[in-house]
Amino acid sequence: MNPVVVIGAVAAGMSAASHIKRAIPEQEVVVFGKEAYISYGA
Repeated sequence: MNPVVVIGAVAAGMSAASHIKRAIPEQEVVVFGKEAYISYGA
């Protein structure tokens, strides 16, 4: 299975990556972003 690439590590990108991992736990997800810090919610 090819990895899913998400561009953008702010809220929408991390939300998309999390949604994919919840739906398909064995799927590899790679996130790229120019931000110094990734976005996350408590």
